[in-house]
Amino acid sequence: MAGMATQTVPLKRSNILRAYAERTPRSAALAARAQRLLPNGVTHVSRYLEPHSVYVERAAGSRKWDVDGNEYVDYFGGHGALILGHNHPLVVDAVASQIAKGSHYGASSALEVEWAEIVQQMIPSAERICFTASGTEATHLALRLARAFTGKSKIIRFAGHFHGWHDEVSFPAGGAAGISPSVVDQTLIVPANDTGRVAELLGSRDDCAAVILEPTGATFGHVPTGADVLRRLRELTARHGVLLIFDEVICGFRCSPGGAQQLYGIMPDLTTLAKILAGGHPGAAVAGRSDVLAQLQWGEEPSRIVAPRVPHQGTFNAAPISAAAGMATLRQVRDTDALDRANKSAAAIRDGMNAILRSRGVRWCVYGRFSDFHIFVGDATPEDIYAGRVPAAKLKGGTAAELLHKIRAGFLLHGVDIVGWPGGLVSAVHTAEDIARTLEAFDRTLDLLAIEGDL
Repeated sequence: MAGMATQTVPLKRSNILRAYAERTPRSAALAARAQRLLPNGVTHVSRYLEPHSVYVERAAGSRKWDVDGNEYVDYFGGHGALILGHNHPLVVDAVASQIAKGSHYGASSALEVEWAEIVQQMIPSAERICFTASGTEATHLALRLARAFTGKSKIIRFAGHFHGWHDEVSFPAGGAAGISPSVVDQTLIVPANDTGRVAELLGSRDDCAAVILEPTGATFGHVPTGADVLRRLRELTARHGVLLIFDEVICGFRCSPGGAQQLYGIMPDLTTLAKILAGGHPGAAVAGRSDVLAQLQWGEEPSRIVAPRVPHQGTFNAAPISAAAGMATLRQVRDTDALDRANKSAAAIRDGMNAILRSRGVRWCVYGRFSDFHIFVGDATPEDIYAGRVPAAKLKGGTAAELLHKIRAGFLLHGVDIVGWPGGLVSAVHTAEDIARTLEAFDRTLDLLAIEGDL
């Protein structure tokens, strides 16, 4: 098959990828079957890996095991959803108990009320909550609400910030295949952290409904955004009557129990939530001002019931199992030191990796502020990155794809699975042993990259 043939090319020029393939023959066999069924043989674009994806059979705590029996320290973390690690006992118990009672009632339940109450307690801006099934749906709904509430059509967003895959947010400047030019025309894309450009747009036009961004920066701080940017955006949007939307799908319940807005003390008008919200199960929400979410409400007139201005459906909104898992997870975030443990483990990983780089004289760096680590393949320090001296295009998208695949495969060869950007998301259950194994894997991966001339 053509798709499979192209995957073999890097093996001819990389011992790292060849060794990974030899270590994972059952994953290779599954990948070959998947190639006949799925685009690129994967079900999420970020799981694509040369020469083939890793196929996982089971997971527990901070670890997971592939179909070949290889064990990995996991930093994919359910794409950021598993702040408590895999199969946390309290989450498993909550889900198992709920499964016995039913997975879908086709009706309201006490669970959705209790879940919303916890969200309202934790998220400062959450006067009202509307549940959806995914983060993409949450940002889609938030933008629709903003337009309905303001009566305006344009959305301002920042280049590189990820808000899901629906048409209004999943294209670079100029558009992309499959997305109508009329949709592209409704979005104004500005460079990351460029509040000056936002000020120009809001000062020169009156058709902007909202500004949306990841408040910790693109991809949970891969391109960092600081509190000064958030404060300026809050000032500008309030002055011009434009809604400010924090996309806290990743950072919500991770950088603090109440997300970035609690940490920085900056209140958005709307917040989108997912991942940790549902404890590793499908679930998301839009939270925010009651007057904005009132667009979703049924109304009453003297002689009739009036339909909502913004109808909202969704078969799996606030599904009972997701609600049960979400509540069990959020209580741990709210009532224990889970986030502090995750943050400290991530800091130890960053410090350890940077020490390894310094000892080798390699001028890369590893940075992050919360339970994350980002490996920058270039000549910079974390201080350079946080001072804005490294262009956003170099931080996100500036590394050759083949090198990124080699880095991830090198970690996998040594028992660690990182995210391909490259970096990782750390949980509350990663241990000192996990950290030591991760640093060893990084050191040995650098050995392999040096041999191939990539350092």
